[in-house]
Amino acid sequence: MSYRFAEFELDTERMEFFTGGAVRTPEPEVLDLLRHLVANPERLVSRDELIEAVWDERIVLDATVSARINAARRALGDSGARQASIKTGPRRGFRFVAPLEVADGARAGEKRERSSATAQGEAARAAAIPDKPFILVLPFS
Repeated sequence: MSYRFAEFELDTERMEFFTGGAVRTPEPEVLDLLRHLVANPERLVSRDELIEAVWDERIVLDATVSARINAARRALGDSGARQASIKTGPRRGFRFVAPLEVADGARAGEKRERSSATAQGEAARAAAIPDKPFILVLPFS
């Protein structure tokens, strides 16, 4: 799967990050963090979820997560004050907010905009019941 946003492209199959057609090589943890945030742009991703996805539930200090978030922001030309790509939900988590275009490798590079059906399908997968206690908050209709 290939994700395009601003002047960047993240190829999650080859784990390559491009800007202006040139390959950039951020740290592997930064690539994993970007991959997880870009794959879940519709929702806020908690620190615990990032630790599980990027560090495979290893014990990681909050400072390590913060350092990798800052490195991801630097790679995207973003900052903690500007937050044009990665927005922080204070004490709650992070969300990828840049306009996103998805290219599915199975369709020979054909591009498509993220549809609401795709977003709902991904949200349903993300809402699978975890092995640990959780609180589910649903919107009022």
